[in-house]
Amino acid sequence: MNALEIRNKFIEFFNERNHRVISGASLIPENDPSVLFTTAGMHPLVPYLLGEPHPLGKRLVDYQKCLRTDDIDEVGDDTHVTFFEMLGNWSLGDYFKEEAIRMSYDFLVNCLKLDPERLSVSVFSGDQDAARDVEAAEVWRSLGVKEENIYYYGKKHNWWGPAGVTGPCGPDTEIFYDTLKPRCSKGCGPSCDCGKYWEIWNNVFMEYYKDSEGNFTPLKQKNVDTGLGLERVTALMEHKDNIYETKLFSEVMEEIKLLSNKKDEVSFRIIADHIRAACFIITDGVLPGNMDQSYILRRLIRRAVRYMRKLEINPDNICRLATVVINSLRHMYGELEKNEENIINILQEEKDKFMTTLEKGEARLYKILEGLKKENINILNAKTVFNLYDTYGFPPEITGELAKENGVEIDLQGFKELFKNHQELSRQGAAEKFKGGLADDTSETIALHTATHLLHRALQLVLGEHAKQKGSNITKERLRFDFTHGQKLTSQELKTVEDIVNNAIKRSMSITCEEIPYEKAKESGAEGLFANKYGEVVKVYTIGDFSKEICGGPHVENTSELGYFKIVKEESVASGVRRIKAVLLRDRD
Repeated sequence: MNALEIRNKFIEFFNERNHRVISGASLIPENDPSVLFTTAGMHPLVPYLLGEPHPLGKRLVDYQKCLRTDDIDEVGDDTHVTFFEMLGNWSLGDYFKEEAIRMSYDFLVNCLKLDPERLSVSVFSGDQDAARDVEAAEVWRSLGVKEENIYYYGKKHNWWGPAGVTGPCGPDTEIFYDTLKPRCSKGCGPSCDCGKYWEIWNNVFMEYYKDSEGNFTPLKQKNVDTGLGLERVTALMEHKDNIYETKLFSEVMEEIKLLSNKKDEVSFRIIADHIRAACFIITDGVLPGNMDQSYILRRLIRRAVRYMRKLEINPDNICRLATVVINSLRHMYGELEKNEENIINILQEEKDKFMTTLEKGEARLYKILEGLKKENINILNAKTVFNLYDTYGFPPEITGELAKENGVEIDLQGFKELFKNHQELSRQGAAEKFKGGLADDTSETIALHTATHLLHRALQLVLGEHAKQKGSNITKERLRFDFTHGQKLTSQELKTVEDIVNNAIKRSMSITCEEIPYEKAKESGAEGLFANKYGEVVKVYTIGDFSKEICGGPHVENTSELGYFKIVKEESVASGVRRIKAVLLRDRD
């Protein structure tokens, strides 16, 4: 059974059990500052998990494109990738633990025919905040899971959320499949990273609310949020030892091996993964750059090129490999084929830029490393690492890899402190990012969210209809709005945009919401990141006669609630993409 068949079976299975099918969202989260990319199926559904009624009801199912950057250093093992697909089903205040667990078991054992004897599960062990999850464990026992295959873990392994500082959260139960590899010597179990157990599915039970003082109280609306990793299940169904041998990767892996005379399986996998991920990121509208999503894309492309050179593969072949990826996945992801020309052009341009960077940066770095060796120094200081980036555009990750090959470590922590203007590198912790946005609705974030609609329309009136939203990020303090435009805005253009927004606020326009078919929304002229729709019915927010957008909400009821709109910064994010940062003040002074 291939990946597309598994996906279709999953959707069909839950659709037959009264789950409405919704469309997956873009890889680029809208109005959510918690992450750079959509990292799980729940991200586009946060407003509904927080209580917003979903247009299609309380039972939902979909497949969602996801990307996680914190696993970049793990890429190359049997199960980790940066881009992956998550299959998910949700209950928004409908069924709960027992029915969710029974459906998961039913799909795996009776639909996919996985061996039930090889299943292990983990449940929450309990602590001072929440009780031991005896209910979930009992359901697993009733399904025939042996006692020795039920494991109890704490919050580190079996707890989700909240998405913000406060909000819904709760225990989860994770499902693992035994690969039949020998047990390691570390007291092997599902929490072990030796590779014997593959985590394939997670059922999150949102039954508590965490308040600002850290107290946990039971929720009135209890939700179920699940995620089944398609790549890992595909490997199991195709009887492969790792995901890179599946049909999702096999064609590009074969092409990489054909181009190289080396034998380095880990490097083969890194190249395949990074090019694949880059294709999807570009398809969702991101261009290589030095900030946020653009920086991650640049890092993936350049890291792929770096490993191609290590394998003595001509970097010009990056476009050839991308074409193989696109062709091999076109039956599952038609958007890749539609964007093939753009993907190839961007990869070619970024590869050319990096080759120039590598030549200059490597020459300089090797001279520095030679000097360190002569002085018996094995640490490259943070200032030098930063100067290599600042002068040559040389990524710190590449500096670290080249230095390590020469027995030298780099002061990466010191570099990060010098690199404050470039966020979300490698494994930078996301904890402080979970503030505001739709993950933590407050009156401030709701007002700023509404203001982005006014800003979007104002930019189009001043610059032209080409000024389309490319992403936004909202905290309690400010909004950040990315849009397509080829040049820096003049001071007069910025003032005009400000004036238009503030005039719209002064008009005290009512804001209305209607739930209509997606096609009707498009026909009505509603703006929106149309990849972000949630099925055939969407919410459309209309601000007087000024703005109409597809959006999940929430918004204020009248523009008069917004105060005074002030642009504080305008800058470039990537080629052809600009960024505005703005605030709402109580009054002009």
